[in-house]
Amino acid sequence: MLSDPEVMKFSVRGVCDEEATRKFVDWCLKCYASHGIGPWALCEKASGHFIGFCGVGPELIGDVEEINLGYRLARRFWHQGYATEAVKGVLQYAFDQKHCESVIVIIEPEHTASVRVTEKVGFGDYTTREFHARPVRVYRMSRDDWALHNKLL
Repeated sequence: MLSDPEVMKFSVRGVCDEEATRKFVDWCLKCYASHGIGPWALCEKASGHFIGFCGVGPELIGDVEEINLGYRLARRFWHQGYATEAVKGVLQYAFDQKHCESVIVIIEPEHTASVRVTEKVGFGDYTTREFHARPVRVYRMSRDDWALHNKLL
């Protein structure tokens, strides 16, 4: 999945070879060891097939460490609602179980599918920043925003 150029089109790190994929897995394990959070593997319920990942982890934005939401799906699982379902579950865990004060999402404006998922689950306002020399939107949701959004549903 991480070696698919279409899947990685909006990744600041680009397409991953085997070494880069190992580094990503190592980073995931370090996130759990240091912060008790990180990306979760996503598996399709019916088949049990791995379809991608979703989770929150530390991300340095400027000089501030933030809790960043990230997700990727293998291309054949796009446009089926999996990303939205996964993001909702991860946010519920981050706010209700891990008591995160806020979660950010970093998205390139051209990544319209990701923008739709993010806004569908309740992220609204964003700031425009540069991240890894690319213009991005940085959305933020507080725990109170999450509670209010879910109360309205």
